Amino acid sequence: MAVQNQRKKKQSVPVVMFGVLALALIALGTAIWMLVRLGKSDPAAPGNMTPQVAEQTLSSSATEVTTTASTVSTLPADSTAADGSATVTTAVTTTSAAAAASAPATSVTAAPGTVTGISLTFYSTALHVGDKPVMPIVTMTPASAANKQEIWQSSNKAVATVDSLGSITPVGPGDCVVTVTSVSNPSVSAEVKVTVLGSTTQTPQTQPSSGTAPAGRSDIQVINGITYVQGILIANKTYGLPADYNPGLDPTAQAAFNEMAAAAAKDGLSLAICSGFRSYDFQNTLYNNYCNRDGKAAADRFSARPGHSEHQTGLAMDINYAGDSFNNTPEAKWIAENCWKYGFILRYPEGKEAITGYKYESWHVRYLGKDWAKTIYDSGLTLEEYLNIDSKYAE
Repeated sequence: MAVQNQRKKKQSVPVVMFGVLALALIALGTAIWMLVRLGKSDPAAPGNMTPQVAEQTLSSSATEVTTTASTVSTLPADSTAADGSATVTTAVTTTSAAAAASAPATSVTAAPGTVTGISLTFYSTALHVGDKPVMPIVTMTPASAANKQEIWQSSNKAVATVDSLGSITPVGPGDCVVTVTSVSNPSVSAEVKVTVLGSTTQTPQTQPSSGTAPAGRSDIQVINGITYVQGILIANKTYGLPADYNPGLDPTAQAAFNEMAAAAAKDGLSLAICSGFRSYDFQNTLYNNYCNRDGKAAADRFSARPGHSEHQTGLAMDINYAGDSFNNTPEAKWIAENCWKYGFILRYPEGKEAITGYKYESWHVRYLGKDWAKTIYDSGLTLEEYLNIDSKYAE
């Protein structure tokens, strides 16, 4: 009996070992299953990270959401050049991360077919009571816009009225603003500054400091000593400015330059304004210094007499370096070929000194607005040639 019991005990050992092994395998399987489950958890979730890592991840996510939720909106013209040209300002608004999380991202482009810009053939006009109506030609962009209907309004109908086609009729002496607005996008508009003088039988308005409007030239108006030809403010050797005319650098011209400089930068070129607005007194000092150094005849070739400088209009600027060494630079070539795209013209081109009154200045540009700049550039003419005006001192 003792021998049989001993054999039974020996036979039970493998059974026990098999049971232990089975339990171990079950425990190992359970551990592997739990590890797999944990591995499927989102590693970027803040609950699975240290506070520092979680904060960085949330900050990064918020930045992405904010960028995605940026929207572009077009605002009405908020600045007007001295010669009346208006600008449409584009503003970028950034939605906060919290707001973006609860709202879908907005496209950065306007809806297809929506008007995004308005340009006119002129932005200011001077009329007399009794004159025939004038009407600027409107161009809406993009050309593919589906609805190009216009709304015209006058700020003072006692001065000038405007019909649904944009025909402006002078009514009584004074100043007003005529506005055209897009029907499909009321935030886009353009303005025409209107000055109405008395009838042509009344005493003529103040003339410029030198020269007078040629007889029979109804497109030339002189308002408070400032000459406008077809709505373009003119300052040259024939037509001067009052000594107290002090507008500063025009904000629209400045914005246009910024746009141009950004475009040049993409081509690897750097543009900067080295001389912008100059007052009458500053120009007087500058001109006299040149006369003392080089003589009056030489100075008159490259420096304007006080009251006759385009810089006093606030619409002209010298770029990078005002000297002949700038002429053959890549920047000078780029300006000559591209400045019109941003509303500027090269004011004193090469070979035109007898017409403009000044030697070739590759650095001197004048802001006219994109429509006029393209027109003058395409014509191949100087401003004097296109407008059929002179640039000669009276003495």
